[in-house]
Amino acid sequence: MIKHKVLLIDDHALFRKGVGQIISANPNFEVVGEAASGQEGLDLAAELRPGMVLLDLHMKGMHGLETLRRFKATDLNATYIVLTVSDAEDDLLEALRAGADGYLLKDMEPEDLCASLLKATTGVTVLQESLTEVLKHALTEPTVRKGTTDAALTGREHEILECLADGMNNKTIARKLGISDTTVKVHIKNLLRKLNLTSRLEAAVWKHQHKPVR
Repeated sequence: MIKHKVLLIDDHALFRKGVGQIISANPNFEVVGEAASGQEGLDLAAELRPGMVLLDLHMKGMHGLETLRRFKATDLNATYIVLTVSDAEDDLLEALRAGADGYLLKDMEPEDLCASLLKATTGVTVLQESLTEVLKHALTEPTVRKGTTDAALTGREHEILECLADGMNNKTIARKLGISDTTVKVHIKNLLRKLNLTSRLEAAVWKHQHKPVR
């Protein structure tokens, strides 16, 4: 069995220890490091090369969102899961916009945590069940710009837009379409420009809004 290497980033030592024990008890995972700050996590990740990073949002020093953005700018091919106490819509949306592969709350059951992390390793974006209504509200009350069309999109861009609407991350899209992560990023950048949007989340919302009526 291949164990997924996990790095924990949280400024509460007791919480790190507890979560680390829960994850380590699952045979699918191995906690390879713990960090008390975003910068420490970035430095450790460069050394340990984990396949999954769990990070809190509201930490002393560098905020979790900034930490996540800096991670996404590196060459670390990892799955990023936000594990936080915040169920605020703005935090959820900003984390997804920053590239989070999942958003979970600290009050979830231990067995649900491991199940969600295992699901995330397959390329599926994981979201705490209690947050589905929050995301539903964001989808029904979107700030997406009106009046754009997908007429200028290429065939490949249409395929990637469908994948974004299905909640896939870049690694999963690349595997599905047989292209590189870098190529996926280029296509996403181009389709966002053509649709006059600013994030992959907006693109997913746009696609759901413009699905043909059957």
